[in-house]
Amino acid sequence: MIPNGAMYGHTAHGIPFYHQNLRPRGRQDANDAGSALRSPLLDEFRANKARKWELRDIYGYIVEFSGDQHGSRFIQQKLETATSEEKQGVFDEIVPDNALQLIQDVFGNYVIQKLFEHGTQVQKTVLANTMEGHILPLSLQMYGCRVVQKAIEFILPDQQASFVRELDPHVLKCVKDANGNHVIQKLIERVSHERLAFVHSFRGNVYDLSTHPYGCRVLQRCFEHLPEEITRPLMDELHKYMINLMQDQFGNYVVQFVLEQGKPQDRNQVITKLRGQMLNMARHKFASNVCEKALVTAGIEERRVLIDEIIMPKTDGVSPIVSMMKDQFANYVLQRALTVAELDQKDILIAKIRPQLVSMRRYSSAYSKHLISSMLMKYTRDK
Repeated sequence: MIPNGAMYGHTAHGIPFYHQNLRPRGRQDANDAGSALRSPLLDEFRANKARKWELRDIYGYIVEFSGDQHGSRFIQQKLETATSEEKQGVFDEIVPDNALQLIQDVFGNYVIQKLFEHGTQVQKTVLANTMEGHILPLSLQMYGCRVVQKAIEFILPDQQASFVRELDPHVLKCVKDANGNHVIQKLIERVSHERLAFVHSFRGNVYDLSTHPYGCRVLQRCFEHLPEEITRPLMDELHKYMINLMQDQFGNYVVQFVLEQGKPQDRNQVITKLRGQMLNMARHKFASNVCEKALVTAGIEERRVLIDEIIMPKTDGVSPIVSMMKDQFANYVLQRALTVAELDQKDILIAKIRPQLVSMRRYSSAYSKHLISSMLMKYTRDK
């Protein structure tokens, strides 16, 4: 939307704006083409840097200043140290009639966020009341979603629950939205799990969420913040698709999260799925990241098994190490194995890698052979 241009009607999401004597302001601010539409006071504020301005100097113009890049920054800074009377003065000009328009404004949204941070609890409650009935469209809007997230941090639990109820029927839409997913993540982080009934709608959708650019983030927040009784069905569903998720551009991040922060039994299940698949997975653009993470997070014995798989020749006698050295992704997994292997396995790896470096000189396009060479030199020095 044009930041204040839409103030005189409705946004695409259907949130009404209240009519104000605010000039339409777009990108022309950058070159001052719209200066004739500013009030004389705002013009003076922008021009007179020598004057020591206070909030009381702009009373009556708070909304206009909030919608201006420089005016908004000034109000934000002043609110951090303002007296109760000064905060109330700012609050009274914005709430309720001008709150929705500023929440969705490129500069105004920051002023609203500061009111949530520094206002009284009564002010926060009243401000959040103006948002109720509009939580969904605000959550889907570029600037509104930031204010909704900030509100969730500072409002009381009952009002948090009210926000949840508005989003509940539309939670999957929010999860897959570039703006809305941040609001859902904030709810999962900040709201008591008893109030988050919408998480049950994720069941049966775990693969779909894991392979979505925003859904994968929301799922990770669930595993991070919610109790076992809620996340166990989601985790069990995740395990069904583990091999496919390792190879997905977004799903691999969920698998890495399980390896890094999951419960031991879940991490072990992931590593078990990797056994017998290390070479294939190491050569895959996304799964190679999982292989590296598995080598780092595995227990000593589990790691030995994975590295043995790299060391041992295949049934046809071909060494996986040769394939990995020549591969644009697997070479990083091999390097990771060198960094985490126990000393005896490290010696074996080095002994198998060093002879291959000579023959690899024939491959002018061989990936990262110089990196492997430098690592071998390092380990040789360290011995």
